[in-house]
Amino acid sequence: MRGVLLPVLLALTGAAGAAERLTGTVVGIADGDTLTVSDGTRQVRVRLAEIDAPERRQAFGSVARQHLAALCYRTQASVHVLSTDRYGRAVGRVRCGTTDANAAMVSAGLAWVFRRYARDPVLYRLEAEARRDRRGLWRDPAPVPPWAFRR
Repeated sequence: MRGVLLPVLLALTGAAGAAERLTGTVVGIADGDTLTVSDGTRQVRVRLAEIDAPERRQAFGSVARQHLAALCYRTQASVHVLSTDRYGRAVGRVRCGTTDANAAMVSAGLAWVFRRYARDPVLYRLEAEARRDRRGLWRDPAPVPPWAFRR
């Protein structure tokens, strides 16, 4: 799948040496950690790296999706692509305008830091602050992480 995604990323970035950078307009929001970016000719699904938002059918799933939409929908986005997941989505850090969408979702209390993959220490601090302040899903006395919900 990686071999299929690379040409798409190259086309979206417009530069053969810049496959790790993707820019375009956000044209779709699937859930609290997945969006679609288009350069006007092609669309790429992007999974926000290092975080995991509640599933759509899960408590706070709709709120997380709406928050990501408020941050990113129809805005210019820049994606630093880190990898491709098993579903063929680009996985990366996303900036919508001047906002770090990954960090904003965690700060709002609408996503967990995905500890298995997270490397950014700022995300851990933002999650601790959201928990302390009982923002978003941290209002729930026993929030269920999405990886447990999916099982």
